[in-house]
Amino acid sequence: MRRAVCPGSFDPITNGHLDIIARASKLYDVVHVAVMINKSKKGLFEIDERIELIRQVTAEFGNVEVESFHGLLVDFCKERDIPAIVKGLRAVSDFDYELQMAQMNNGLTGVETLFVPTNPTYSFLSSSLVKEVASWGGDIAHLVPPVVLEALNNRLAKG
Repeated sequence: MRRAVCPGSFDPITNGHLDIIARASKLYDVVHVAVMINKSKKGLFEIDERIELIRQVTAEFGNVEVESFHGLLVDFCKERDIPAIVKGLRAVSDFDYELQMAQMNNGLTGVETLFVPTNPTYSFLSSSLVKEVASWGGDIAHLVPPVVLEALNNRLAKG
């Protein structure tokens, strides 16, 4: 069985993330979406909320498993016998950092990293940018799945 992981904080998941996960789901039998827990950083959404949103928007793929992780991604991979990490690249600046991470991960455990160029439609997109635009009342409906838009609008309305 071919397995891969798509890691990230997904706070919240965007159409750019979803595009990479969808493409990975066509290449692998099982795609694990690993939601990173960073206790030193307060996200807009709690980890359980992120996981639920991701499960909802990836349900149609049928081969995506979503869970959280804390620590080294290579340990997550080793525990689940996952030989590959799939990462989307938006720009050359992403590549510089991700190449170093890929080489470190491979050196630690032999896990491979596959880089997928982001769909040009989403090349500028990040969760941080989505949250900022939404907080100022900008239209992000074309940047996130509808269920995420609703959750984001509800969260921001609560302040």
